[in-house]
Amino acid sequence: MHSALNGNNSSDGVPSDGTPTPATVSDSFNPSLNSDVTRVRGWGTVTTLEETDRYRINRIEVSPGESMCMQMHYHRSEHWVVVSGTATVICGDRELRLIPKQSTYVPMHTKHQVRNSGVIPLVMIEIQNGEYLGEDDIIRL
Repeated sequence: MHSALNGNNSSDGVPSDGTPTPATVSDSFNPSLNSDVTRVRGWGTVTTLEETDRYRINRIEVSPGESMCMQMHYHRSEHWVVVSGTATVICGDRELRLIPKQSTYVPMHTKHQVRNSGVIPLVMIEIQNGEYLGEDDIIRL
């Protein structure tokens, strides 16, 4: 690590007193790491963990028996990873069931929906990627 990146004079990234410090980079390269914002929906919650102009990482929690509405996006794709619970996912013409450690990819222009088909809260990590991530790119079907 170069000292220009971490703000100290040591060439190994550790200050002269031996305590490690986190590296810092210019704000133009640093995603919004403090963007934890939770939005409450009728079916559960969405917490934004990290966001830039090209991607967003959300923690999604869906209450038992609830589902997000059927939707699609013109400008972004999504990747969902199940952390806990059981998800029933409709992606295009496919319906699949996902359990923890399983994931699925939702391409742009593809109708999709997730439902908590279990008895405990469904927790997923969602990675949105695309040229535009605005809320007005959610086309509810």
